[in-house]
Amino acid sequence: MGSGSSLAVDVSMNTILPEEQRLKYQDPGMIRTILSSNKTVAIVGLSPKPERPSYFVGTYLKYEGYRVIPVNPRASEILGEKSYPDLLSIPEPVDMVNVFRQPEECVEIARQAVEIGAKTLWLQLRVVNLEAAQIAEDAGLMAVMDRCVKIEHGRYSGSLHWVGMNTEIISARRGQRYF
Repeated sequence: MGSGSSLAVDVSMNTILPEEQRLKYQDPGMIRTILSSNKTVAIVGLSPKPERPSYFVGTYLKYEGYRVIPVNPRASEILGEKSYPDLLSIPEPVDMVNVFRQPEECVEIARQAVEIGAKTLWLQLRVVNLEAAQIAEDAGLMAVMDRCVKIEHGRYSGSLHWVGMNTEIISARRGQRYF
């Protein structure tokens, strides 16, 4: 390394959002608030296939004590939970709507999240739809885009570094568990 090189972590390495949108939709304080206060999570696009990322995230969230509600019109049950065809069919309150769908589907999902009274719209890695985020925000929901809820939970619970992942948190102190 030359004398002009930097050891600072580039927080943009795991996102497709430009800096202004990262600051708005990936704010660490907001993410910690969401993860500590949103305990019922409807996962739109939760797959019944164990090899799919959504299944892994759903399994992880259940293990961590979250109530997971599958939303998949092609499955009757996933992870031992009744699956619903859409958000409007869920008969109980939902805190967070976590989305594993294509970006063009997110506007309708955001509208349904607002209609059911969710607190948060969370679009997974590489899922970005500014119109959907605006719909959520205009209705008072918190919005996260292009972040994985499992990775963010691990980052702020202090467990992500155990498997060699870069938490993007630099500190000489032992990791603090936020929830």
